[in-house]
Amino acid sequence: MAKFQGVDYYNIDSLLSEDEILVRNTVREFVDEQVIPIIEKHNRAGTFPFDLIKGMADIGLFGATLPAKYGCAELNNVAYGLMMQELERGDSGVRSFASVQSGLVMYPIYQFGSEEQKDYWLPKLAKGEKIGCFGLTEPDFGSNPGGMITRAEKKDGGYVLNGAKMWITNGTIADVAVVWAKLDGVVRGFLVEKGTKGFTAPEMHGKHSLRASVTPKRICFRNRKD
Repeated sequence: MAKFQGVDYYNIDSLLSEDEILVRNTVREFVDEQVIPIIEKHNRAGTFPFDLIKGMADIGLFGATLPAKYGCAELNNVAYGLMMQELERGDSGVRSFASVQSGLVMYPIYQFGSEEQKDYWLPKLAKGEKIGCFGLTEPDFGSNPGGMITRAEKKDGGYVLNGAKMWITNGTIADVAVVWAKLDGVVRGFLVEKGTKGFTAPEMHGKHSLRASVTPKRICFRNRKD
């Protein structure tokens, strides 16, 4: 039995299936036992609790709605929402880590990526062996794709990206970035791996909120051929 019982003023639990309640209670217990005892220390230090990643993967938090063939739990959206609600109870930074990994990295790869990209990235992201980030927001235009400055140019064998992103959760620790850039005036998505030429992501320190979340000052792409 989970320590935290919660409140249910509108009897929402009556609308949930047994499986959805089981999923919620599993994450609830994980938060009680693994997140809450250590999160104050990380919040004060402004550090991310990396030790939680394996446990989060083990209970199916990453890419929870995606097909089982990629190592995902293949749950419905209600169950996914309940998972994120429980993580948020523990800490917003931990929840943002999981929701970015799942909804903003794994889902776009699954929905729009090639079969090769899906087969390579999704199982590794589901296991927490690889971390992803989502590069949309920019220093000058926020999350407005219409004002996006980052540009992509097609070259022999790939593309060259030039631009910068800001407030990108997981950006400093990510192994792959889902980057949005304008190619001939149309917004397109690109997968950019960490460690490639022109890719930089220095970490931001001294935040007043989401202190346990990893956020770079800005991610920059300079003459990056993908």
